[in-house]
Amino acid sequence: MSDPVLSYDALTVTFATDHGSVAAVKNVSYQVLPGEVLAVVGESGSGKSVSSRAAMGLLPPTASVRGTVTLGVKAVTKMSEKELTALRGGAISMVFQEPGAALDPLFTVGYQIGEALRAHTRMHRKAARAKAIELLRAVGLPDPEARVDYYPHQLSGGQKQRVVIAIAIACEPKVIIADEPTTALDVTVQAEILELLRDMRDRTGAAIVLITHNMGVVADLADRVVVMRDGCVVETATVDDLFAAPQHEYTKALLAAVPKLHVADEDSESSVAGADLAEVRTTVREPIPDDAPTVLEVTDLVVEFPGPLGRGPFRAVDDVTLVLRRGETLGLVGESGSGKSTIGRCVAALQRPTSGSVRVLGTDIAGLSERKLRPLRRRFGFVFQDPATSLNPRLTIGDCVAEPLLVHGAAKGTALRERVRRLLDDVQLPAGAEGRYPHELSGGQRQRVSLARALVLEPDLLVADEPTSALDVSVQAKVLELFAGLQREYGWACLFITHDLAVVDQLADRIVVLRHGAVVEQGSNDEILRQPREDYTRRLVAAVPVPDPAVQRRRRSGARQLISQRPG
Repeated sequence: MSDPVLSYDALTVTFATDHGSVAAVKNVSYQVLPGEVLAVVGESGSGKSVSSRAAMGLLPPTASVRGTVTLGVKAVTKMSEKELTALRGGAISMVFQEPGAALDPLFTVGYQIGEALRAHTRMHRKAARAKAIELLRAVGLPDPEARVDYYPHQLSGGQKQRVVIAIAIACEPKVIIADEPTTALDVTVQAEILELLRDMRDRTGAAIVLITHNMGVVADLADRVVVMRDGCVVETATVDDLFAAPQHEYTKALLAAVPKLHVADEDSESSVAGADLAEVRTTVREPIPDDAPTVLEVTDLVVEFPGPLGRGPFRAVDDVTLVLRRGETLGLVGESGSGKSTIGRCVAALQRPTSGSVRVLGTDIAGLSERKLRPLRRRFGFVFQDPATSLNPRLTIGDCVAEPLLVHGAAKGTALRERVRRLLDDVQLPAGAEGRYPHELSGGQRQRVSLARALVLEPDLLVADEPTSALDVSVQAKVLELFAGLQREYGWACLFITHDLAVVDQLADRIVVLRHGAVVEQGSNDEILRQPREDYTRRLVAAVPVPDPAVQRRRRSGARQLISQRPG
């Protein structure tokens, strides 16, 4: 057996907080072999990201570390900052969980990729730019020759994630720590990124530590799996053994919570989840009454953004029309950059349309001034895609959630505090979270704070932009159950933007498929996911990874062939 390229030996990480010491990682030991893909799974806050950041010396000053993390023969936990700087990006690199926070907004993405290359090689600026374009093409970013000069804010969330991956693989490190590398990616690009990571592993022998809550991704890519809970390792097994015969009760519960997209698989005569089609049924939702009032009506919506100097405008949304009624959930799906988030921002009056109308509760908000919009804003909530950049870092979690109540004068004093505590409890945040700051929470925990803040005013319309993308499957199942329960109780309409087809199948009443800003097709869940008319929709469904290693291996070649038919 080869010597491990990365080893954890009794690693314990403790954080000093205003409320005392908190142990995030407790006596963790495991090894990663050359060329191996080791998946680390568990709930948000279980210590996955903290243990991985310790391998690069990226823990904050409030962290106290005991035990050892060894890269090859070097103890990372005993290195100086100068030694760590030389190590990062060269011998070991990281794909960070939140690309919006990982990329510098002041520099183009091409410059940032070139910076990583120049830091570890003697590559000149011109050669680094050419290599940056090559890397952007490798990770599937459209029109890399032009977008190499884009700034991060000009890219969608999924496109920024691809840039972060390009930076991580630029110097072909021995170890790549991929912290939720496909969280913001649509399923077709996710399949391409997984293929890219697999190819790089095969070509260079790099080891990959895959931190994820997507068990389909684990089944597709991993060789072994480490399951963590409350900072401890509870189970380690090969990927086949873990899915076939999990030993720990927590692992069994984790696998049981995986959302399943039920679509016939021609090869195995089973659903995508690997279950008998005769025994599975999609989630049954109460039909929306025919006389339900219309909450949202979008007509002929067009949104254009100025292009770079010398180029024409870029049309992000192209003549989109849709209707949403009270109590209904409409799923918007499509690849990153297809216009989903831009439509959501128009609906929430955060983006002015170029033309068309957006009627919310009977009022066309497209041309309203901020003064006239303010009374309407309390009628709808927004769950942002990237919670790291949408929460005020100077406010406590309790204050972040309470802010909409204070701004609109909806509650104060004891009533306000009780409402905030109840919502934080509803979204499964731990006791004491109310007094902590956003940087003290994991990515998944911050996403739950964002959901609580959106619901605090009990809106008539909720725009949810990837609201479960950063959640592990067990918490995701609870949040989706909470989401559906609150919708039944209060009757608000929801525009649900996601790339997770299993989640949209579970939650939505109807689905709209977008591509390049235009509607490809729309209809019921059965029409879109089980009887799609368009090739593009069929490619989306085929790219969904199966949370079963044996089934996924059978499907991979067929899905790869279908996805490869996508026009460039």
